[in-house]
Amino acid sequence: MKLLYCLSGHPTLPCNVLKFKSTTIMLDCGLDTTSVLNFLPLPLVHSPRLSKLPSWVSKDGSLNLEKELKECAGRVFVDSQPEFCLPERELLDLSTVDVILVSNYHCMMALPYITEHTGFTGTVYATEPTLTIGRLLMEELVNFMERVPKAQSATCWKNKEIQRMLPGPLKDAVDVWAWKRSYSMPEVNSALSKVQLVGYSQKVELFGAVQVSPLSSGYSLGSSNWIIQSHHEKVSYVSGSSLLTTHPQPMDQSSLKNSDVLILTGLTQMPTANPDGMLGEFCSNLAMTIRAGGNVLVPCYPSGVIYDLLECLYQFIESANLGTTPFYFISPVANSSLEFSQIFAEWLCHNKQSKVYLPEPPFPHAELIQTNKLKHYSSIHGDFSIEFRQPCVVFTGHPSLRFGDVVHFMELWGKSSLNTIIFTEPDFSYLDALAPYQPLAMKCVYCPIDTRMAHQVMKPVHVVCPEQYTQPPLTQSHRSDLMLELQPPPMPYRRCSVLSLPFRRRYERVYILPELANSLVPSEIKPGVSLATVSAVLHSKDNKHTLQSVPKPPPAPLSKKRKRVLEEPPVLLAPKPLLSGAVPLEAFLATLQKHGITEVKVEETADGHILHLQAEDTLIQLEEDGTHIVCDNNEPLRTTLRDLVLRFLQKL
Repeated sequence: MKLLYCLSGHPTLPCNVLKFKSTTIMLDCGLDTTSVLNFLPLPLVHSPRLSKLPSWVSKDGSLNLEKELKECAGRVFVDSQPEFCLPERELLDLSTVDVILVSNYHCMMALPYITEHTGFTGTVYATEPTLTIGRLLMEELVNFMERVPKAQSATCWKNKEIQRMLPGPLKDAVDVWAWKRSYSMPEVNSALSKVQLVGYSQKVELFGAVQVSPLSSGYSLGSSNWIIQSHHEKVSYVSGSSLLTTHPQPMDQSSLKNSDVLILTGLTQMPTANPDGMLGEFCSNLAMTIRAGGNVLVPCYPSGVIYDLLECLYQFIESANLGTTPFYFISPVANSSLEFSQIFAEWLCHNKQSKVYLPEPPFPHAELIQTNKLKHYSSIHGDFSIEFRQPCVVFTGHPSLRFGDVVHFMELWGKSSLNTIIFTEPDFSYLDALAPYQPLAMKCVYCPIDTRMAHQVMKPVHVVCPEQYTQPPLTQSHRSDLMLELQPPPMPYRRCSVLSLPFRRRYERVYILPELANSLVPSEIKPGVSLATVSAVLHSKDNKHTLQSVPKPPPAPLSKKRKRVLEEPPVLLAPKPLLSGAVPLEAFLATLQKHGITEVKVEETADGHILHLQAEDTLIQLEEDGTHIVCDNNEPLRTTLRDLVLRFLQKL
């Protein structure tokens, strides 16, 4: 049985488990971070504004969770350490998972929850950049959480009876009891110690049953799609792929062809937003704000799109007369991210690879750093507070605006209409992200840059995808062109779905030993086709099947007293010959007539013909896969009819 267990409801942060050929394979372990939008931000310094927010009380006054829920501009937020929506852990026993295949660093953020708390004992496979940058993202997340700890932990609001009385979106949040706080660095280190590095197109055998291989997906440094195949079946897992020419290696599409099943996740969240157009808007809004004397805040992850933004700005700075404007990149892992991006040359596109041999740095942000146009800091404390000058451009995290240094800048710059916040990450609704900062005077610009591909599919037999891809986007319900329409229709899934995957093939590969092959005597059954029968022992080990010669019985021991064989050795009977061919109706009727059987009534059936020998009160069923002779108490007649049938069949 080929089953797919769907543990995440987020289409771009997937977590699925595939049961295939006696192996259990987890495909990604994305962490749904959109749950943090329900929490109040974590300020780096005491925020009088946040501390004065009123507690939420239900309209009838019956529900008062003053220590847990706060109200801001008509929205209700949980006043507690932000928590994350984990992949579903009750649908199947995750300790039975043999391997985890990671497609990109955004899709591995739930790894410590899986490897450290479910009894998982398997192996995780990922490329080197995915592991390295994934570690940086986890390290940044842990740092953001641990430097602003919150003593209180809100749990009462999670009670089902209370939750359904809350206003949206808290009321509609799923599996809130399963939400968890961030993991710790020891858990991160332990989880990542289970990762085994792989390269593109490297073939990894899993228990002799299936072979897995990563392919470049073109989305980010080291991002992969995966091929999972046996000798006769092929599953392709496509997650976060891009056909655009950006900094990673281009997508390998040819290896995905001829798949029986394509599991499709991680399509663009912004199908109508052209990335080049968004980059243009980003630069023009940035320049406009700086010229007006304002500051620009860009909430971002420490890796990925920021490399493209810095490259775009490198070309734009001089032409826009922004040469004296300071650019700051603030993250606990800022230095590591900028350095690692320059050393993963073999994972970059050809244009950037060729620069390494000139030698030049692949990314221009190296030159921005050398010329002091771009400065990076681990936090707003220390050197940054000394060197900080305005107007400036700040790149910092977290894109949710709930934790990280970005919270400080929102409090600092939010009251002035000269300043602008530019959203480039598509993972969070910018309106929801800004909700706890309202009323807000600073300008807001939404330029989501999502380089992932839209609905291009490699024409497999069957497509499995999140149900969101089979419907138009919620904000553009009239755009049926933005949904997957295929024949046969795609198989949609949602969180907690279990799908039985359709496969056409039903074969296993079996090897035959040379000595056994030499003993076979083929018979030609039709021109160009020969057949041979084989008597052998089927030996199966590590999911590999081999036909071996039947062992000869050992000689029986002699009796000391009577010097004779105590038992006769077992007699190996020769196998009955196999029959092939078909019995032609007209020729068979003519043969019956020659043998004196003339009264034959022929009846056509769905599977062949029934011959009723009326004088002999006998039936002969001629079917495609067998012949039956029904004859009561007349063994000589039955034997004669059998021999007549055998004349038309070939013995093997």
